[in-house]
Amino acid sequence: MRDEKVLSIAVAAGFLVSMLGASFAENEKTGEELFKEHCAVCHPDGGNIINPKNTLHKKDLLANKIQKPADIVKKMRNPGPGMTKFDKKTIPDKDAKKIAEYILKTFK
Repeated sequence: MRDEKVLSIAVAAGFLVSMLGASFAENEKTGEELFKEHCAVCHPDGGNIINPKNTLHKKDLLANKIQKPADIVKKMRNPGPGMTKFDKKTIPDKDAKKIAEYILKTFK
């Protein structure tokens, strides 16, 4: 009888842990959500309200030698004049990469 109780508790605990894990995963934000939260105010529709020549559209990114997610993350960490600096505490690498991937696939 005691073994059955221990097994029942273990199964219930495992179920709870798996449900919590699923809940946390569901609360992760998408690249689009993160972009809207951190970037869209200055880059509406991929534009640039501070420097209209440096948009997030492909032609401008390529002109600035920005071709892959790591290039965008680097720019987020060490931006030029007029752009907010986003350190790892403000936007963790995982989220910065999501934003970068969203930018590359969205603004053609």
